[in-house]
Amino acid sequence: MYNPLRSSRVLQRALSSTVASTVQARSLATVAPNVPLQPTAKAHRVVVIGGGAAGLSVSHMLLRSGKFAAAEIAIVDPAGYHHYQPGWTLVGGGLKTKEQLQRPLESLVDPNLRLYQEAVAGLQPEQNTITLSNGDALSYDHLVIAPGVKIDLNSIDGLQDALMDPTSLVCSIYTYETCDKVFRSIQKLKKGKAIFTQPAGLIKCAGAPQKIMWLALDHWEKQSIYQSSQTAHSPVKISFATGLPVMFGVPKYSRALNKLREQRGVEAMFEHDLVSIKGNLASFKSPHSKELVERPFDFLHVAPKMGPHKFVSDSVLSNESGYVNINTETLNHKDYKNVWGIGDAAALPTSKTAAAITAQAPVLVSNLLQAIGGFELSNKYDGYTSCPLTTGNGKVMLAEFKYGPEPYFT
Repeated sequence: MYNPLRSSRVLQRALSSTVASTVQARSLATVAPNVPLQPTAKAHRVVVIGGGAAGLSVSHMLLRSGKFAAAEIAIVDPAGYHHYQPGWTLVGGGLKTKEQLQRPLESLVDPNLRLYQEAVAGLQPEQNTITLSNGDALSYDHLVIAPGVKIDLNSIDGLQDALMDPTSLVCSIYTYETCDKVFRSIQKLKKGKAIFTQPAGLIKCAGAPQKIMWLALDHWEKQSIYQSSQTAHSPVKISFATGLPVMFGVPKYSRALNKLREQRGVEAMFEHDLVSIKGNLASFKSPHSKELVERPFDFLHVAPKMGPHKFVSDSVLSNESGYVNINTETLNHKDYKNVWGIGDAAALPTSKTAAAITAQAPVLVSNLLQAIGGFELSNKYDGYTSCPLTTGNGKVMLAEFKYGPEPYFT
């Protein structure tokens, strides 16, 4: 069973902004001579799709079990770099540079693992194979699917053009290319209406759209252009437009965040889902209006919609929503017992955060090893995750919760 006290200590260490970009990445790899492996046959005991936090954690934990020889575990990911994405909020707040939060993916992969830097073209679980974009096929005894989710900048009409326009104050922490535009935009705004959005539906770290809002508010307050206690006289006005009916999915933390919002004078636009941007006009869908709700802005931070990768959603391994159809406790696929899912790509009713992976990875690895040994799966994931909600420079509200959603500690 997962130990929440141990994970809480691990997570608190990860919150340190001075070590997050390095320790989080470096701790995933074991120490081994940096000697490249000779080419081997494209058949592996375990294939792991994804070189992010989930994929790197699982592959290295399996390797450290001592039950696998060199090249028996493969990682498949087309990326040249691994990005510590939780740190992009800090980039947006002016506390980090994005270059500090990336490492060459190859440098984080133990040389005893086989790395394929190719995209996945298709999954064939009946044949125990996957097809790569270059036409090669990899066979496996066990498959771990951990590619994360796809950021869809085209989900909001006009967003892509606005993000690429250096003169607009439309920005987003959700991509490497745009996260550094956020703080520049925060610095440029001297007066006017600032809107921060969160879409309806599942996204990476449901607290991140608020985190960047609180960091921006903190900056504007220190510049004396935002006044929490007298917002009527404040040069900058702030609104939080969310597709959800509440501030956060867990009632305990939602109440605390809503109280904070009220104390700091932030306008709430609940159940307002951003659908288009035209110039300095944002349009929202709302269940309370038959027409689009239009709001002018001077600054707009956008959290785009997100969803599963097409090679996952198009496969027989996905559920009706396009995510890997796994048992929510064992992380084993419901129909294919040599297939596993973890992280953002998995159909798990909990938040998609790196903290969740710290709880999921030990369960998946232990169960996979039990499956190889012919034993019954005995390890269970209880939905633990957490969201370190940055509420200002040097201020954090740590929300820990599990399936339900219920607070982990009452």
